[in-house]
Amino acid sequence: MHKPSSDLPSCLIAHRGYASRFPENTLLALDSAIQAGARYVEVDVLLSADGVPVLFHDRDCHRLCGVSGAIHDYPLAALRELTAYSPDRFGDRYRGTPIPTVEELALWLGRHPAVTAFVEIKRQAAERFGPAAVVEATWRALGPARAHTVLISFSREVLAAARPLWRQIGVIADHLTELHDAAVRGLHCEIAFCDLAGLPADGPFTTPVPLAIYEVPDVDTACRVLTRGATFIETFAVGELFAAWQS
Repeated sequence: MHKPSSDLPSCLIAHRGYASRFPENTLLALDSAIQAGARYVEVDVLLSADGVPVLFHDRDCHRLCGVSGAIHDYPLAALRELTAYSPDRFGDRYRGTPIPTVEELALWLGRHPAVTAFVEIKRQAAERFGPAAVVEATWRALGPARAHTVLISFSREVLAAARPLWRQIGVIADHLTELHDAAVRGLHCEIAFCDLAGLPADGPFTTPVPLAIYEVPDVDTACRVLTRGATFIETFAVGELFAAWQS
């Protein structure tokens, strides 16, 4: 992972892919993000009932799949029968879009070697299966593609388990002040993510590592936080931000 230039397009991370226009955490959303110009993507990882890491964000399947239950309630074979189509947002337009596995993400990264993926292990996966088990399953599933990934998480326990394996890890924080905690500093992360809502009202950012800000909705906000010291901008609307910057 290199430090991007001050040019906005080189700073953008596609949050769950191009999620403003396509079902999040799907290969369709990832393909659309890089077609829009993104070179950084972010995805979320949960485990199926039989321990297979898949790309999924929510604690339950209702919003994305229109069914009850959590991802960890379904074995992979049953997840293959579901569709990640976000019916409340898109109706039936994307019905049939599959939930990808992390192995499929690895194959996708192999086809796009210039792309870096920030792979977030969700706290609920660690709570259900244990931090080490989720980290190891994700590590195995990525195979050689792990060289093109940065492992990130809210869970400090997940990051501690990942530190011996991943060349680069990153902590996610709700508030910027968390990044100065001794426990966070002790992880020796290469990057930090912080919620836009958790930033101080004014002044430059003082962080020990490069900083990515999420969820950034528009180009004006992006420019403001970059001016204050952010390194990356994470957004659902990667295509819209590219277009606004170019215009």
